[in-house]
Amino acid sequence: MLLSYFKPYIVTFIPIFFAIDIIGTIPIFLGLTENLNQKQKVKVLTDSVIIAGLSAIIFAFVGKLILDSLGITIDDFKIAGGVLLFILSVYLLMPGKSKDFVTNSLEEDIGVFPLATPLITGPAVLVTTIMLIDTFGLLTTLTSLIVNMVIAWLALRYSMLVVKIIGRSGVKAFSKISYIFLGAIGIMIVRQGIAGVLFSF
Repeated sequence: MLLSYFKPYIVTFIPIFFAIDIIGTIPIFLGLTENLNQKQKVKVLTDSVIIAGLSAIIFAFVGKLILDSLGITIDDFKIAGGVLLFILSVYLLMPGKSKDFVTNSLEEDIGVFPLATPLITGPAVLVTTIMLIDTFGLLTTLTSLIVNMVIAWLALRYSMLVVKIIGRSGVKAFSKISYIFLGAIGIMIVRQGIAGVLFSF
């Protein structure tokens, strides 16, 4: 009886968890925040998760209507987000640019881009949320979404322990690799968007 009650929450939790892919975001988060102090890191982290959660919730209510009214498809959204991520990764791979990016962007907050969106709440999360709402209802889906956001915050918050283990030099090397993955993620999102556009004809 108890299992049957929680089953819809479990079924909605799992696809959102994989759509967020917070494990894949950890190295990128460490790379982007390597030059920030502990207080700044926690602020960026908290802001990014709150903004990511609010973005997903707002999109759940009005996203589909807005995109339809503008004639924008989810695949268009994927292509645009992927291109932005790829451009950002190329910029960050240039010598000294990652530090300049964080320093110059702190006022605007790197927690908004690229952490909150499209890394935590990307096209996959938005599409998954809409589909789950249609199937399992608003309350169940949003509950699973919020739980996932809490888990994302905890995962990124305690990922900072990695710095203590591998040291700042290790994080610097790790961050360069993460920027390559960031570019690869961008290409993957673009590829998915193009594939979706082609299959829609």
